Amino acid sequence: MNRALRAATMGALLLSPVALTACSAGQVAQTATQNRDKVGPQAAVGDVELRAITLAYPQDGVYEEGEDAELEMAIVNTDNEPDRLVSIEGEAFEGVVVSGQTTAVPAVPGSPSAEPVAAPTTPVPAPAPTDPAATPSPGALPAPTTPATPTAPATPTASSEVDIPVPAQSTVFLGGTSGATVEVVGLAEELTAGQSIEATLTFERAGEITVQALVNTPARVLPREEPFDFHHEEGEESGTDGAEDVAREREAEAGGGDGD
Repeated sequence: MNRALRAATMGALLLSPVALTACSAGQVAQTATQNRDKVGPQAAVGDVELRAITLAYPQDGVYEEGEDAELEMAIVNTDNEPDRLVSIEGEAFEGVVVSGQTTAVPAVPGSPSAEPVAAPTTPVPAPAPTDPAATPSPGALPAPTTPATPTAPATPTASSEVDIPVPAQSTVFLGGTSGATVEVVGLAEELTAGQSIEATLTFERAGEITVQALVNTPARVLPREEPFDFHHEEGEESGTDGAEDVAREREAEAGGGDGD
């Protein structure tokens, strides 16, 4: 009987580490799949990863209906071939306006330094050659010319079509302190921090993906308070208890003396 009891006890002790190891492995595996170093919604399509998809925090704390918001994100191209973002559209806004120059940061260590990636521009036609026969004869007065009226720069119009190159093995940042600015124009409803809108992004090679762009929270520093002194309170309580004990002892001694 004693042998059977000892055998059962030894078996339980041997199985306990195995069970604990299994539980620990499950927790570690779950933790390993979380992206703790990335803030904001994430998404992926093909060889393109989208990170920290957010709308900049509004100055007044709220985006009113019809206002514009700055779209921010990081586009990571893990492929060996370049790609291109060709459209951003959604029912929550009228369109987008892109301005500035995108900057591609190599994703592979040891790659060349980051270089700005310029969007293609419309070529300007060269001036037509003049006809030598049309040269005025000597002594002829030149015909009066009308000065050209300066024209105001064209205001970019909102559209779903964009042209943002994403080089191979590189990361392109939109919004923030660096990179091109992408304005989401004409929001369909009021938005505050923590709310999101849906947007569909289409890449030339990777394809189409629908993401959630979360309205960012304000970047503020909370004031630091004085640390709580636990030892000080423990000392006060200990001192109070000690004084009460001394008083009780003196009362007991006084009572004993009266009895004698």
